[in-house]
Amino acid sequence: MNSITLSELTNQIQATIRLNFATSVWIRAEVSELRENQNGHCYLEFIEKDINSDAIIAKTKAIIWSSTFRMIKPYFENSTGQSLRPGLTLLVAVQVEFNGVYGFSLIVNDIDPAFTIGELAARRIKIIRQLEEDGIANMNKELEMPKITQRIAIISSVTAAGYGDFKDQLFNSSNNFTFYTKLFKAVMQGDQAEKSIISALDKIYNHVEKFDVVVIIRGGGATTDLACFDSYLLALNCAQFPLPIIAGIGHQRDNTIVDMVAHLSLKTPTAVAEFLIQRMQESENEVLDVFYDIINIVKNKINTENQFLTTISWKMKQSLLNKVSAKLLYLEKQKNRLQTSVWSLINYNTNKLALLNKTIEIHSPAFLLKHGYSITTINGKRVTSKIGINKGDKVRTYVSDGNFESTVN
Repeated sequence: MNSITLSELTNQIQATIRLNFATSVWIRAEVSELRENQNGHCYLEFIEKDINSDAIIAKTKAIIWSSTFRMIKPYFENSTGQSLRPGLTLLVAVQVEFNGVYGFSLIVNDIDPAFTIGELAARRIKIIRQLEEDGIANMNKELEMPKITQRIAIISSVTAAGYGDFKDQLFNSSNNFTFYTKLFKAVMQGDQAEKSIISALDKIYNHVEKFDVVVIIRGGGATTDLACFDSYLLALNCAQFPLPIIAGIGHQRDNTIVDMVAHLSLKTPTAVAEFLIQRMQESENEVLDVFYDIINIVKNKINTENQFLTTISWKMKQSLLNKVSAKLLYLEKQKNRLQTSVWSLINYNTNKLALLNKTIEIHSPAFLLKHGYSITTINGKRVTSKIGINKGDKVRTYVSDGNFESTVN
């Protein structure tokens, strides 16, 4: 039986590949894996999926040598506004190689950013159309924004500069409004951002009755960091969220899909804080308008009644000369009684207005906590009775400077 060695076989395969693929070939493929090693080389895995079943029908390893990667990476990212990452579909020029020890691989020599730009645009349009077909694209926009937006759930990285800017603007404004904020930490860029932000939304949903609005903020940065905000799954969660969402992602380019489905999109975290302050200022102005309307009504009433009394007094002096003293005394009593009634009305409405202002002030749970009250919860629900609480249950108590957990004895 005729036979050849393994090396002879691999040499024949190598010669055949070199003969048939002497020059680079442009291929379209999706990046499923990508990593850069310490030497600067970039190792990838390319795949192709069936358009109907999404099953993988082709897969191969590829490499971009460091000398090429140093040029390709910034060229691609500056052209597309996207980082080279798994999930992108690329048009690349590859050299087909086969090695007897390392096997088959593709060497990437060039990349066409225009192809990826078209793919991303098409994907973006597809996501927007899917949201519209699902009937949810405008669901969050259709929610009513509360007049008083004091209780704010924040989704951000705790170390983000934008988060610090937001808090500084919100709590150090000259208006001195009271705000209650709660940070739900999330990764705001990269492959983990989508999952992390959705997880934060889920946590807020579990306590949705404690908040008026959700704020999603991050600081400024490269446009390559914003790919996660063009995610269908993240947009789906934002669009259907039961509280108004304000996006302050901190960029100047065209809006992301999350910007499009949010109740309101503002360019920076500082702009979001300014909006919330302005919202509170408008509410305060409405209260003041009511106050001044009451004052004007009372003043007009007094003037009208005084004019009426003056007219009656003059007529009675002309027609009832014999009863002037008695009638003047009567009118004076009526006048005093009326003035007492009017001032009582003023005092009543002034007290009512003061009560309204106090109600607004203590609207925030932070006010209650600051004044010595505490809130106790079990399994995330507020405890209002000892009924249903058993020995060994874990309860969490919130006070003004934090919270702690206790065990029921």
